Amino acid sequence: MEFESSSWIRDGVCFYPHLFGGIMITCALLSFSTSYFGMIGVPPMPHLFPDLRVFHKKKSAKKRVRVYMDGCFDLMHYGHANALRQAKALGDELVVGVVSDEEIIANKGPPVLSMEERLALVSGLKWVDEVIPNAPYEITEEFMHRIFKEHKIDYIIHGDDPCLLPDGTDAYALAKKAGRYKQIKRTEGVSSTDIVGRILSWVKEANAKKPCSELPKTDESESVNRNTNNKVQVKGAQVSSFLPTSRRIVQFSNDKIITAIYLVAMLITEWLCCGYSSVRHSRFSPLLAEGFAGKILFPDKLQVPGPNSRVVYIDGAFDLFHAGHVEILKSARALGDFLLVGVYPDQTVSELRGSRYPLMNLHERSLSVLACRYVDEVIIGAPWEVTKDVITTFNISLVVHGTVAEKNPFLNGKPDPYSVPKSMGIFQTLESPKDITTTSITERIIANHEIYLERNAKKEASEKKYYEEKTFVAAD
Repeated sequence: MEFESSSWIRDGVCFYPHLFGGIMITCALLSFSTSYFGMIGVPPMPHLFPDLRVFHKKKSAKKRVRVYMDGCFDLMHYGHANALRQAKALGDELVVGVVSDEEIIANKGPPVLSMEERLALVSGLKWVDEVIPNAPYEITEEFMHRIFKEHKIDYIIHGDDPCLLPDGTDAYALAKKAGRYKQIKRTEGVSSTDIVGRILSWVKEANAKKPCSELPKTDESESVNRNTNNKVQVKGAQVSSFLPTSRRIVQFSNDKIITAIYLVAMLITEWLCCGYSSVRHSRFSPLLAEGFAGKILFPDKLQVPGPNSRVVYIDGAFDLFHAGHVEILKSARALGDFLLVGVYPDQTVSELRGSRYPLMNLHERSLSVLACRYVDEVIIGAPWEVTKDVITTFNISLVVHGTVAEKNPFLNGKPDPYSVPKSMGIFQTLESPKDITTTSITERIIANHEIYLERNAKKEASEKKYYEEKTFVAAD
């Protein structure tokens, strides 16, 4: 009996790569789903490719690449988080230097957050392995040799936007000269300057409501006009220019699993095209073998809770993500196996706190929460009330709320959002480790608005120049 040649498989892969690529990725997805194959005897992937253990031994002997990235990380936002995510992808271990208060004052003006607060934010990011406090703003020869020797740094990372010293020279010139510099793509649509600008627009608005004779003779008064109906208008109101994409959400939430699926798909495609013997020499095999050791396929915390997992739920606006948020999320995570965080939609925050809030829109706030190492999953646009349906749907074991929270002046007799979990005996009040709030941070800026207006004027000029000269950079 004759059998047809299997060359049609190879021809199909060669001439219809997108179709076969889709099939392979689907197979890869299903192979990781224990619930799908729970009743079917499918051998785990290591048994399909037993020789991958050889590659893993070779990989484990290789020196781990350590990369360094520094920054002020003042008013930490998802742009900072995305920069550190990209930096981590360029090596195995990420060391982050947090610039000292003194250096920031000398080079940029006074920081809004203290060193302690900035350290808490950076340490709370899931891509950060080590933090160096009080790092210099400029990469000097002495500091560069120190991190190379003491911290075993292989490369220094920075974004594609220029970082200039007060004298106009490049802060990373020495690292570039030494051939130990790598560049990442800047995250568009957000910056600390932009966030401060959103808050300072409140000051402009307040001044706009005063009679013209009472307005201070500053640059901010120039943004105030009166139209023909003698109504005050404020020019240049700060709004978010962030453009959310599904790819960014995936990168912040579960990029390791996506990487694994891609590797499996590529390996299977290579197997079909070139035969089994090619798998042993494939450039994808060492990476996949590392995955089976638990570094790619199985992240430290699984993204899906098991049926017996203790799911802890905490919700809030998480506006202008700060050290207080990091600490309360850390405390909440310690109470269970899986931390589910609900982020309120913009409309809910505005109804509770007024039209000025939130400072950051829903997607911006969600990305900041997703980047936190203590968070397992986020409900984007969570309901104000924790209902029985929410508790059942997500199998929530405990609902928590901190003792320090924003004031909500517009509650207007709204019911207790936690009445259901309280009646079920699964509600707990957590002592907030810090008394920081979004309001307290904005008050720091408003109290010193003249200083920050001057600082922002300089930064906005350099930002404008960056966007005017911007060229396309490959996707991150």
